[in-house]
Amino acid sequence: MKLKNKTVIVTGAAQGLGYACALRFLQDGANVVMADVNAEKLAESVQDLIEFDGAVSSMVCDVTKRENLQALVGLAVSNYGNLDVMINNAGIAKVQDFLEISDDEYDAVMDVNLRGAFIGTQIAGKQMIAQGKGGVIINMSSINALVANPMLSTYAISKGGMNQLTNIAAVGLAPHNIRVCGIGPGTILTDMVADVIMTSPEARHNVLSRTPMERCGEPREIASVAAFLASDDASYMTGQTVYPDGGRMALHYSIPVKDE
Repeated sequence: MKLKNKTVIVTGAAQGLGYACALRFLQDGANVVMADVNAEKLAESVQDLIEFDGAVSSMVCDVTKRENLQALVGLAVSNYGNLDVMINNAGIAKVQDFLEISDDEYDAVMDVNLRGAFIGTQIAGKQMIAQGKGGVIINMSSINALVANPMLSTYAISKGGMNQLTNIAAVGLAPHNIRVCGIGPGTILTDMVADVIMTSPEARHNVLSRTPMERCGEPREIASVAAFLASDDASYMTGQTVYPDGGRMALHYSIPVKDE
């Protein structure tokens, strides 16, 4: 229970990686504030998690709005006395031809994925400084921050920017004992991946042909990395983005995939 009594905010927590992180932190004894723009799904997810040792609360939150994130941090402090960990996980992805992306479509992805993480980091950082006890901020990036997939252009660009946000915030907040790290998952079996990437047998084959472990990751495996980064076991880590990707980043060729 290395995170017992720590207070953690998770954005985009109604499903996928955010939900898995909320579950893991509750299992580790933390107090968790779950935030999501989808009110109905958020309420369902919170109900699923009330049985765990840690306390859980929630707030409907649009991460593109500074006042929403300010209220979210305020809720965490009001309910549990402080904020120890901020996980900027909320994100969206669109599959589009690079040349067909409109300005509005570009802005929509950047607003959620990058601007939301920037505002969340800034507001959480100020709260942690005011508390005087340090803290941890974790930004959910992607291998797409480093690999080029033109069909996921806006998503990849936003995650590339997020990596630099992590670096800059880590340096800027280090004097306050606030660590800032990123997680860059490979292909993880979330609803977003099912809807956007794994849309056909051919798409599945394409993904697994680039994954040496020959499987997609599970959300709980990313949550485990988040729990490590948030704990004192990672006390000398800041400015790094860790890539749990089944070996994808190390691979420079395609491999045979067994047909099911």
